[in-house]
Amino acid sequence: MANYLVLATPRSFAKNDDAPIRLLEENGCEVVRLPKDGGDLTAQLAEYLPQADAVIAGLEPYDRALLSTAKKLKVISRYGVGYDKVDLDAARELGIKVSITPGANGDSVADLAMALMLNAARHVCHMDAVIRAGGHDKPVTGVEMWKKTLGVVGTGRIGKAVIHNLSGFGCRIIAHDPYPSEEMKQMGVEYVSLDSLYAQSDVITLHTFLNDSTYHMINTEAIQQMKPGVVIINCARGALIDTRALIDGIESGRVGSVGVDCFEGEDDVIRVDHSYNSHVTNHDYIILKSFQNTIVTPHVAFFTDQAVFDMVQCSLESLHQFDAGENVPLEVHA
Repeated sequence: MANYLVLATPRSFAKNDDAPIRLLEENGCEVVRLPKDGGDLTAQLAEYLPQADAVIAGLEPYDRALLSTAKKLKVISRYGVGYDKVDLDAARELGIKVSITPGANGDSVADLAMALMLNAARHVCHMDAVIRAGGHDKPVTGVEMWKKTLGVVGTGRIGKAVIHNLSGFGCRIIAHDPYPSEEMKQMGVEYVSLDSLYAQSDVITLHTFLNDSTYHMINTEAIQQMKPGVVIINCARGALIDTRALIDGIESGRVGSVGVDCFEGEDDVIRVDHSYNSHVTNHDYIILKSFQNTIVTPHVAFFTDQAVFDMVQCSLESLHQFDAGENVPLEVHA
């Protein structure tokens, strides 16, 4: 890996601590953080990618046109578990390996899912805002976790961590995953169909990948199957939920409260150059965040000091393995 030029684009990369950069430099890499000097990430990627050996990638897209310019590129290590922004077919054809960093941010995402869940169930943010504004509205009736049914969609590393976190709350936990976990079954988790999960759950939390089969998995039909007052949490990918259907569900009262760390069309709000767009044209997002019973955070579930460092370590391990021609456990295949 000596003399590797590594581009790092995630906005959290070495934001508060330069340890990730030191870690890469100690392993013989030259690190270039993008965007530089507050510039445009898309333009700078087009400039630097042809010289790069590896990329630690954030949420920006890597399509065929961009990848075809990367003549030296060997590895894209996605800073997280999602890889829907990378054209895997093009990467394979061009000989570019793609890896992810599962497990590195599992606990941090699970923690925020729990925070959103409890805040949404007890309307903490709304009541805090009322008090800060000088108001003294009647308390909003909340939902306890005890004896409620919680549905977890996806029991990979993050879903499992959420279940472990919930194990002390006295709730019944059901789950849906095409590959049921024996570990979770031994903890008392019951695997059910997606329709059954929708119908039984008081709280639904999403921890699955975005692909053709999961796109808009929560839509009008799904919401109509849910219990009145259901709490919906999404710390996975925004497009798992049809935002218009979610808005209709909130307005009808079928959906009681919502906590999301990602939302459909978030690129209109969180630009690829990592700035926040003050002139938002995503009308569904504007409506969604206007409700008193919704909490929206800007895709930061992974953003803790430990998770950031661990994701860099995972990326570095994958770079070492790719460079040595070894098997890469975290490689993604098209």
